[in-house]
Amino acid sequence: MATTAGRVTTDRYAWMQAVHWMHGAGLHESARRHGPRFNRTTIQLAEVLGDFTPCRPGLRRLIQLTGLSRRSVQYHLEILRESGLIAYVARGTRLRGGVARASEFLRTIPVAFDRALGIRTVIDDGKPARERRPVGIAEEHREEIAKLGKRARRRARRRRPRSRTSTSRSARGLCTPMQDGCSSSSGAGPTALPPEDKLGGEDGHPARKQITSRRARRVNAVGRRFRMAAELIRSVPWLARASVPRIAWVIRRVADAGWTTDEVRAFLDTTDAPRRVVRPSGLLAYRLKNAEGMPGWTDPASRARTVEAWRDSPRAAAARHAEWDGPWRPPASAHVRRQVHAALTAALHRPASDAGGSCDVDDAAPPPALEDLPPETVLTLRAEAARDASLVRFALDHAGEAYARRLYTHCRVDQVLRSARQMAR
Repeated sequence: MATTAGRVTTDRYAWMQAVHWMHGAGLHESARRHGPRFNRTTIQLAEVLGDFTPCRPGLRRLIQLTGLSRRSVQYHLEILRESGLIAYVARGTRLRGGVARASEFLRTIPVAFDRALGIRTVIDDGKPARERRPVGIAEEHREEIAKLGKRARRRARRRRPRSRTSTSRSARGLCTPMQDGCSSSSGAGPTALPPEDKLGGEDGHPARKQITSRRARRVNAVGRRFRMAAELIRSVPWLARASVPRIAWVIRRVADAGWTTDEVRAFLDTTDAPRRVVRPSGLLAYRLKNAEGMPGWTDPASRARTVEAWRDSPRAAAARHAEWDGPWRPPASAHVRRQVHAALTAALHRPASDAGGSCDVDDAAPPPALEDLPPETVLTLRAEAARDASLVRFALDHAGEAYARRLYTHCRVDQVLRSARQMAR
């Protein structure tokens, strides 16, 4: 949220005007070379998001309301975020064995929308720039904003709910607290129901019989250790390459003492993150030594207060939104490695013929213009750099910041430099 340049709005009507304008203007650019683009499905998902206050839907809820697949919902959420129409307040958790928490968004209106339509905004005293409010619009754009208003009032035709949703799943409860109620009836039309005496179960409810026959799997102490170890490896960056059984052995004392994953993360965050880790399990064992007996960490109530303070700290907020780059590693694809080597070799070592016909290399010469590289190579390098920050760091180290910005765009280079500064703190 701190990096967005748009203004936050709680007005669904004004936000949908911006969504329809972005769709018509075609300004969305994605680093992906595959997948959908900004289309009517994106508008359909935006209409669903506009109904949530606060905007905190889960993926299962969005799949149920739109009838789209899980991957389609993720694609179009990414499109809305790249277009500057939504911004993350907090990312959700997707940890196995724990309670899944939905991501929370804020609906934002891009700066390009205000500039294109001549919308004037003001900032009230004591409020941040993202909470500026509109006070007027240019006369020549009033007709266009009226057309956008008509589109914002219309509702796109939604797909039918997915037929794979069975009665048993509805009985388990897909409804969220933001839903007024849930129904187990299908939207596919009238269905001939069997007589009640043919239904399974003593009370004539087959779904209830299926649910009662299932029992929740109980996890013992060893299972809790392994579950916490897997969660820590996924959530703590410098544990990314550690072994789950080794980490489970290291955290056995805090896991048996009733600690949660968030409590362990809060305790680890009391000291700065290491810049270079050779043996993650050894560092974790050193930091957690006698942790269960330290003052302020002995009982669940004090640990809960410490976790709440840790979540509100600026360091934790920056870690939730920062990208973990780690040490530089070459690209995994051999084809991309060859392209990077050829492009940078041609850019950094341009032979120049002298009077005698021999060629030498001028290392002090500035990098050449991007016109010297094929357009296909530039697009491929930018797409790979969007997924692998090591390419940008390689260009910064060997060609300089100016060349890296021209090749990989200012936005991507700024992200890598910002991440490097956060890691250095």
